Amino acid sequence: MTPEQRLAELGIALPASSGPAGNYAAAARTGNLLFLSGKSPLAVHGVKPRGRLGQEFSADDGYQLARSACLDLLATVRATLGSLDSVVRIVELHGSLNTTPDFEDHARVLDGASDLLVEVFGPAGLHARSVIGAVSLRSGVPLTVKATIECRPERGGQGSPSQ
Repeated sequence: MTPEQRLAELGIALPASSGPAGNYAAAARTGNLLFLSGKSPLAVHGVKPRGRLGQEFSADDGYQLARSACLDLLATVRATLGSLDSVVRIVELHGSLNTTPDFEDHARVLDGASDLLVEVFGPAGLHARSVIGAVSLRSGVPLTVKATIECRPERGGQGSPSQ
């Protein structure tokens, strides 16, 4: 089953890919690697989540927030490559969490994104990863996730810059 078929089977509809929050590209491709810029959780009822894990959000909330941010990552992959079926494997996932000093459930939170990647890509979704806690993130978002993805070669030759 392809990743696009798995999405449909799981009943997941990807949002429109969000744009960058500054002067950078949402994705940059070189050769068969696609580097994805950080994504924060999707807005709920038009409002972006803001706050800290360990204060406004629990680890279980964070799990769902990381899953939500990963949906935006996948939307960016689809917008850049044309289809999730162009993904060979997820190479690396990185999470930055806006946490209180005593928060210790970083791994549990980032599992929200990791679990989604494995659900969609199967064994090719298993990846290396790192997660850090920070005292603040842009616009007060609770977390961001970014990834490096190996993709199928472009038809006609070498990779080219992507928007």
